[in-house]
Amino acid sequence: MRKTEVEDYSLYERFDFRTIRQEEAEQAAMIEQICFPPNEACTPKCMIERVEVASDIFLVAVDREKDGKIAGFINGIATDEYTFRDEFFIDAGLHKDDGQNIMILGLDVLPEYRNQGLGRELVYNYCRNEQSRGRKRLVLTCHSNKVQMYSKFGFIDRGEANSAWGGEKWHEMDIELNI
Repeated sequence: MRKTEVEDYSLYERFDFRTIRQEEAEQAAMIEQICFPPNEACTPKCMIERVEVASDIFLVAVDREKDGKIAGFINGIATDEYTFRDEFFIDAGLHKDDGQNIMILGLDVLPEYRNQGLGRELVYNYCRNEQSRGRKRLVLTCHSNKVQMYSKFGFIDRGEANSAWGGEKWHEMDIELNI
């Protein structure tokens, strides 16, 4: 994994980066509906289940200036599987607490917080957290227009994914943490 240093300390003055709290699950579900088109967004029910099952790998950025409003988040589930499959999006029961790999299910940043480096810091914090927990890899899928962004974060494009989530074509990308 490339070194993921803090790039903007001012973000840490304004935002608290921490795991999600159970009572924030509905707020996360609403953010998901804003950040993704209906055919790609996680349903509120599935989002609440993710928070219940895998809150320890659900990282939020909370705006201290806005009374604890979640500005963005990154979430996933742990597994020993190596490649991404669409079932991870809808079945939180596939989460395995001690799984070696994390399948990232979403990086959400509310529109008013975009282009400020918040998404980058969420990803870097997530990488550092999961590396310290001994995870081997993080895997995600994204549209082709996001490949360059994730490449800047250290992810490697593995080509077209085996995913058809939302009727879309995706790229599978990963980053090695502890290989």
